[in-house]
Amino acid sequence: MADRASHRGRGGARRAAAGAIVVALVVSACSAGEDPSVTAATTFLSALARNDGTAAAAATDDPAAATPALRPVLSALDPTGARLTPGLSTTTGSGTASVPFAASWDLAGLGRPWTYDGQVATAKGSDGQWRVHWQLQDVHPDLRTGDALVVDRTLPDRAPILDASGQPLATPVATVTVGIEPKLATDTGSLSTTLARVLHVDASTISADVGKAAPTAFVPVITLRRSDYEAVAAQIHDLPGTVFQSGTQITGPTPGFAQPLLGEVTRPTADALRAAGPGFLASDQIGVSGLQQSFNSQLAGTASATITIATAQHTTLPVGRIAGAPGAALHTTLDLGVQRAAESALAGVPLAAAIVAIRPSTGAVVAVANSATAPFDIALAGQYPPGSTFKIVTADAVLATGTAGPDTTVPCPGQVTIDGRTIPNENNFDLGTVTFTRAFANSCNTSFSLLSQKLPADALAHAAATFGFGAGWQLPTPSFSGAFTPATDAAGQAANAFGQGTDLVSPFSEALIAATVAHGSTPTPSLVAGQPATAKNPPPAPPAATLPDLRTVMRAVVTDGTATALGGVPGGPVLGKTGTAEHGDPPQAHSWFTGIQGDLAFAVFVENGQTSHVPSNPIAQKFLTALPR
Repeated sequence: MADRASHRGRGGARRAAAGAIVVALVVSACSAGEDPSVTAATTFLSALARNDGTAAAAATDDPAAATPALRPVLSALDPTGARLTPGLSTTTGSGTASVPFAASWDLAGLGRPWTYDGQVATAKGSDGQWRVHWQLQDVHPDLRTGDALVVDRTLPDRAPILDASGQPLATPVATVTVGIEPKLATDTGSLSTTLARVLHVDASTISADVGKAAPTAFVPVITLRRSDYEAVAAQIHDLPGTVFQSGTQITGPTPGFAQPLLGEVTRPTADALRAAGPGFLASDQIGVSGLQQSFNSQLAGTASATITIATAQHTTLPVGRIAGAPGAALHTTLDLGVQRAAESALAGVPLAAAIVAIRPSTGAVVAVANSATAPFDIALAGQYPPGSTFKIVTADAVLATGTAGPDTTVPCPGQVTIDGRTIPNENNFDLGTVTFTRAFANSCNTSFSLLSQKLPADALAHAAATFGFGAGWQLPTPSFSGAFTPATDAAGQAANAFGQGTDLVSPFSEALIAATVAHGSTPTPSLVAGQPATAKNPPPAPPAATLPDLRTVMRAVVTDGTATALGGVPGGPVLGKTGTAEHGDPPQAHSWFTGIQGDLAFAVFVENGQTSHVPSNPIAQKFLTALPR
């Protein structure tokens, strides 16, 4: 939507709102010797360039008339910079001269200056001093007494963020902001309680905000989609003190859709305005987080403006035009259908949870979803122990070094003690002696701990690197590529082998682990079409000979192991690995599932899900079932 606002008479208010505008006003003069008429003109122009109307008026022969006339002109311009360059004077009569100047005004919220050529009239006074002969056309040649300068600025419609097929991921939606005007509220406590109950917000926060506000202020409580507002309007519209503001927000098809990845578009804080750079105002709707912020300049385009003179005869005279440019759409790699499947799988999950999905063939990130309670973009930037999903990496090291093969028999006792540390299986289950495939499928911590002691010292670190740990992928928004720290003793090596040592991952890096198995090497991830991420430490490829066996043991997890519930989902065979990652004291446990189905690699994570009986497997099942086919 276009954001149109007249600058006329509002410069001071907008400077206060912007807060961060640095006024850097300069004037330059060509060499003119000691010409007193040029000196007088330079003094006047220099004051204008500093936005100092009082000093400019004092440089004229009629300060009393110039002061009130200059004030609205400078207020309308609201300059953030100016270059007013005088030339050589021309004598126009006895004791009078004209000094040409080139004007270039930098106006708030505009990327290009307003330029024109003007003339300053000068005159020698009875005291022998040269001054500017006051007339309004000293500022602009078309201004006359009684005229007003008007700057109308227009920000173009914001361009959309699109999925890989060109479908918009976020569009403008009509909204209503519910607020309170303190002087109209007869009982703030009761009003806060009622609004909290109906709108599912915090009553104490409402009361505190109202208590700090001016009597006539608009105190926002919540912004709702208009359809959501209409559903509760009858309960809140007539409450004494409630006031409402209509507007629009750029948002996804459902509240929280692809958030916080896509980001928010709203009026900026001072910090966000500084980050946006020149060309934006505090009153603009700009990207303040996520991709909306990272690509704000591209999406927002640049503002245009028309400068007109409203004459005393009630006519309008155009005197300037600053051309803007429309925003350009941002083409992401996301797939709207896959993103919707991830969102629906997380709907209603009460814990912080996330799903990331990647195309192994291309590295395209096709879904990044966070649950409503996620405190930030944990899907891309969270840092958590991987638990038994790290057994994918350990299995690769075991297979690559020939320590075991899929059919090699290994012990799986209920618990083992290594270097003084007791390591149990979940609930101390004991499978006796089984194949390596079954030990992987049933997630035998003890088997992997014992196998880790047979590995070369650097085997786990090398395998972790081949799966992208420590790659440092540079995406347009913060992300975490995983970290692996080699152990210094046997117990630490064992803990690392089943993901309970110093290993750390994100759902993003977990999805890349699965993508590496499917692709044969870690694919270069991308979030924006045509902009593959760069890696600080590009990962080497795992040994090609191990990959078929690795896929075999991951398939066994679904057919005969800890994720049999995923065996019946539509869309072809699923490969994967479950994970329970204990942490904290008293211990809690995250829940993971990392998987592959065709050309889709994905990770499902639930923070403390195992502790709270919200495991990741059913969420993965919902996700795969909801995928478009």
